[in-house]
Amino acid sequence: MDRNRLFWASRRGMLELDLVLLPFLDNVYETLDEADKLRYQRLLDEQDQDLFAWFLRREDPSDPELQRIVQIIRDNTGLQE
Repeated sequence: MDRNRLFWASRRGMLELDLVLLPFLDNVYETLDEADKLRYQRLLDEQDQDLFAWFLRREDPSDPELQRIVQIIRDNTGLQE
């Protein structure tokens, strides 16, 4: 997915998610390996309410692939415990 599409897919229309995903895209995404970039792209297909719960540690994704990218985002966006 090209950078412009990633940007628009990362804009969720929910301020809390935009404050997590857009800085991650700007500051971390390019440093990911290809597998993690694909995980991020797949993550963007998930529902906003799920993303919100995952990032706030209310829940964890059941899929280990999504769990990995959620943890990377948590670790790199000030969402640590």
